[in-house]
Amino acid sequence: MKFLHISDLHIGKKFKEIDFTLDQLHILNEIIKIAEEERPDGILIAGDIYDRSIPPAGAVNIFDDFLTQLEKRNIKVFMVSGNHDSPERINFGKEILGKNNIYIAGTFKGNLDKVTLEDDFGSINIYLLPYIRPSFVSNYYSELEITSYESAAKIVIDHAKVDNNQRNILVAHQFVTNGGIEPEKSDSESISIGGIDNIDVSVFANFDYVALGHIHGPQNIGRETVRYCGTPLKYSFSEVNHKKSVTCLEIKEKDSIVISQIPLHPIRDMRVIKDTIENLLHNEKYMGGNCEDYIHAIITDEDDIFDPIGKLRTVYRNVLLLETSNTKTRVNENSRTSASGDVTTRSPMDLFQEFFINQNNVELSENQWKIMQDILDEIRNDSV
Repeated sequence: MKFLHISDLHIGKKFKEIDFTLDQLHILNEIIKIAEEERPDGILIAGDIYDRSIPPAGAVNIFDDFLTQLEKRNIKVFMVSGNHDSPERINFGKEILGKNNIYIAGTFKGNLDKVTLEDDFGSINIYLLPYIRPSFVSNYYSELEITSYESAAKIVIDHAKVDNNQRNILVAHQFVTNGGIEPEKSDSESISIGGIDNIDVSVFANFDYVALGHIHGPQNIGRETVRYCGTPLKYSFSEVNHKKSVTCLEIKEKDSIVISQIPLHPIRDMRVIKDTIENLLHNEKYMGGNCEDYIHAIITDEDDIFDPIGKLRTVYRNVLLLETSNTKTRVNENSRTSASGDVTTRSPMDLFQEFFINQNNVELSENQWKIMQDILDEIRNDSV
């Protein structure tokens, strides 16, 4: 049996006031095409369908069309809510959609939802765990001590009485660690400070495959069959080196799983470019890419540039972030916030030179020194 694993669609997301609607429509259509080619038995959607709990109408329409296209192709859908989603909104129409092979766990009701499929090798149980917090679980297990995300997840899974003799898949949206080792994170994620929301991978030992959402970079955690598939698009410049993909898993008999990644191709990539503004505007090294990409530009010119972002946008229309990196902006380890020594014994030029070096990390040029000396001489003459 074959499944596709996706998560963290974040439909309706904006970044630096850029609307990702066209990018998301394109990538969801590409996922539909992959589904047509791979002909999976089901698609696992591990939370954060939307970017916020009250998604705009356009985002709801986009996801509605995505589900409709999957249903038309007789592809079963197994989805859970994420921390960005409104569980109640994700749960809307759950019973009706379930009759059409779209299985949803939006709100936590005390137990894991389970859907059982059959193939030549027997039963495959697909468990659905929406995003949970300790308080969610305490509402149903008040007699038990639930002090952490990990203890909450363990209690829920223990009560599911998972049969280890069968093949079991879990779809979940949580922050999973491996013996205290955290997965590689990016700037676009919402992770609790200090990792208080972590759940150790050992909690999921009874599952043959764990389809995770929440972390935006594709990666395994603890073992190959516990996997974050990552977002289908890059949502921050910390993700520029990510290779976005759809995870494909083929399950035969117990303990026989083949996992692969099918690459995705956005209409606009997210890139960081760094050089002098002259090179960025004319060098083929930079011009060879898609000039419609989302750009973080770092200019290295020593001299001030008039309207650098305006100049860059004549070539790169989607410059979202501009930064300068030169000797003036680099931290001078020897710099001090105030003039050293007894200032009453030092000349105004000495004090200004020290201030200039601390601010710009370079010494005054000969011409700058002359200009400043003329200014100080003029001030001195006016005060006499």
